[in-house]
Amino acid sequence: MANSKYLIFLGCAIPYRVSSFEISSRKVLAKLGVELAEMPEFNCCGLPFDPVSHETMLILAAKNLAMAEQVGLNILTLCPGCAGTLKKVNKILKADKSLKEKINGHLKEAGLEFKGTVETKHLLQLLKEDVGVEKIKAAVTRPLTGLKVAEHNGCHILRPKEFIGFDDPEDPQTLKMLIEATGATCLDYIDETECCGAPSVGVSDKIALQLARDKLNHIKMVEAQALVTVCPFCHIMYDTNELRIEKTFNEVYGIPILHYPQLLGLAMGMSPEELAFSELRVNAKKIVEQFATQGAKQ
Repeated sequence: MANSKYLIFLGCAIPYRVSSFEISSRKVLAKLGVELAEMPEFNCCGLPFDPVSHETMLILAAKNLAMAEQVGLNILTLCPGCAGTLKKVNKILKADKSLKEKINGHLKEAGLEFKGTVETKHLLQLLKEDVGVEKIKAAVTRPLTGLKVAEHNGCHILRPKEFIGFDDPEDPQTLKMLIEATGATCLDYIDETECCGAPSVGVSDKIALQLARDKLNHIKMVEAQALVTVCPFCHIMYDTNELRIEKTFNEVYGIPILHYPQLLGLAMGMSPEELAFSELRVNAKKIVEQFATQGAKQ
C-alpha cells in the first residue's frame, strides 16, 4: 500500500446531509488499514464560489491544501467535487508562480503558505491505487454472489480528465472493478456516464427529475437490484427523489441507492447497522435480508 494515513476532508454536504457515506467509509477504511486523521479547521473546497469569484475559489482551496501541508499528510475526500477542486487548484498554483505568490499573499494573513507538497485523492482513487483490488478481495468474508447492481460514477469523479486522470471519463472501469471485488455483478446499461441531474435542480426541477428518471429507467431495464454511487450529490439526487419520481411520472422502481462503502462493508461482514443502511430513503431490506443474515466465511 502506497499510503496508509490520510487527512480526511469531509466538505460541506456530507456531515449534514449524507452522514451514511462518511460512516460506512470510515468503517471499511479502518478495516482495510487506512488511518484517517481529522481536519477540524477545514473550510469549503471553493467549488461553489468559482462562478462568482474564481480568486475566492483559489484561496479557499489553497488554504485547505496549505493546512494539509502543515501536518504533512495527503488529503482524502469522499466528494468528487471537492477532490476535483483541490486537485485542480494544486496543479494550477504549482504551474503558475505569480498566481501562487498572489494567493499566498492572502494566505499569509492566516499564517499559511501553499507550497504544493501534498496531493488529494477521492475514495475511489485511494481504493484503486493505495489499497488495491487484491487486498479488497482478501478482506471480503461474505461475497455478494448473485447480487446484480448498476454503477453511477457521476461527472466530477471523472472530469476534467487533465486534473482527475485516474480513469477514462468515456469508459470508466474503476468503480465496476471495485464492485466486482465484492462478489457482486456490475451490469452495463444505456447512458451510464450521463449526469444524475443534480446540477440542474437550481435551474429547472422538472429537467433534473427527468434526467434522474431516464437513468433509473435504464437501470430498471437491466434488472439491477441496486444502484451504487460514490458521490454525495448523486446519492441525494437518486435516493431522495426516487419515490418522488415514481409519483410524478407514475413509475415503479424499488431500486435502493447504496454508497460503494456500504456495498463493500456488507461484503466484509459488517452489519447494516454499522453501515448506516437505516439512513437510506429507498428501502434496501431485500438486499439486507439476502446477505446480512448469511454467515461470513472464515
